[in-house]
Amino acid sequence: MSHTAPKLNAFPVFMRVKGEAVAIVGGGEEALAKARLIGQSSAVLRIVAEHAEPDLLTFIAQTGANHFAAAYDASQLEGAVMVFAASGDEELDRRVAADARRLGIPVNAVDRPELCDFFTPALVNRAPVAIAIGTEGAGPVLAQMLRGRIDRMLSPSLGPLATLAASFRGAAEKLLPKGNARRRFWSDFFGGAPAHAVEAGQLSQAHDAAVDLLLSNTPASGHIALVGAGPGAEDLLTLRAHRLLMEADVIVHDALVPEAVVAMGRRDAERLPVGKRKGCHTKSQAEINALLVELGRQGKRVVRLKSGDPLVFGRAGEEMAALRDAGIAYEVVPGVTAAFAAAADFELPLTLRGVSSSMVFTTGHDLKGNSLPDWAKLAISGATVAVYMGRSVAAEVAGRLIEAGLSPDTAVAVVENASLANRRRFHGTLADLPSLEARADLSGPVMTIIGDAVAGANFERSEPLAAHRHEGVSAAAAEGVQQ
Repeated sequence: MSHTAPKLNAFPVFMRVKGEAVAIVGGGEEALAKARLIGQSSAVLRIVAEHAEPDLLTFIAQTGANHFAAAYDASQLEGAVMVFAASGDEELDRRVAADARRLGIPVNAVDRPELCDFFTPALVNRAPVAIAIGTEGAGPVLAQMLRGRIDRMLSPSLGPLATLAASFRGAAEKLLPKGNARRRFWSDFFGGAPAHAVEAGQLSQAHDAAVDLLLSNTPASGHIALVGAGPGAEDLLTLRAHRLLMEADVIVHDALVPEAVVAMGRRDAERLPVGKRKGCHTKSQAEINALLVELGRQGKRVVRLKSGDPLVFGRAGEEMAALRDAGIAYEVVPGVTAAFAAAADFELPLTLRGVSSSMVFTTGHDLKGNSLPDWAKLAISGATVAVYMGRSVAAEVAGRLIEAGLSPDTAVAVVENASLANRRRFHGTLADLPSLEARADLSGPVMTIIGDAVAGANFERSEPLAAHRHEGVSAAAAEGVQQ
């Protein structure tokens, strides 16, 4: 039993408008929206509006569009390749549509699908590349949502890259046999050195890289992106991180990076978990470095996904050094680090005018010696301290800071699984922090923020740490707080 695919009632085409007249009849918001849309092209705009609103007049002045400041007459449409009836007046729009048809010019009447010969798409513009999304007038909001999604996937430098590609098309057809060799050239062109150079704004380097690619028979060179996966929620990835994930051949990820984030990558990308979690078989840092170098040498495009930001307690320094020594191209893409996610979950200002103007990120592991580390002194002088650590370090940090003179009443905020739906929030004072050590129920990553600025947080959705310190609080009451 064969299902025939539903037929399109409006077939998409790209119409040549360079230097041609496009007429828009109307003086208000609808006319301005269409003028802005067509203004993205090299058409000559002809705006027919006896009474144009100020915003439209400003647009006309800025773009040099032709303004016919007269009552509408069919003669004003003559010679146009497209007409928009955008007056907001149904009777006038009908007249314009009928006149355009009589003159053989395709017409679009805003919000009147029955009068339209064509529909305007939602447009993703990376000239000369354009992606047009049409719904046959069924759902402008849906078209805009799709547009937003596609827009995020495409690098802003795609237009200049496509322009560069056009200039190499003839040479590629002359020098490379049809089929695999030519396809590989274009895939390396759009995914390799020329694309990276255009992205960095280095057009002459991009041109040289394309020439090298055309004349060389060497396989593609590898590229490693050290990418911050953020604190856990997949929609806290940057747009750049998402794009690189979509381009990657291989995704090398830590155990702490959630599956939902890894799944943002291309479906057919190879995925290599490299551990970094208690009790799992994990690769040593040296083995991870060697793996990245090996993948780079194989010409792979690799995304090395690290929790949070790669440069904050992410051991990216060692990986970058290994890649540099091996001569493999790499880049670093920042991510939202756990401290920022935890602060956002608590609506907690990390810097607060008149209270705290500096910040410290620490793991607390440097408290072992007798002398206090510099950051502890900063904490005492009022910096907000974000401690990246397991629960076990909490007691030690609290003890050493109180010992060093930080008030036991200093506010603290603790978040388990920052940014995720199953996050848990706790608030209290420095004196309450040691109670964390006994909390075996906190199995996710824990982030602690200490300092006077913490008092500005929103504690409506957090439970007091002290509930576990004072025996007097019944379990039921603690449960009630948590709700």
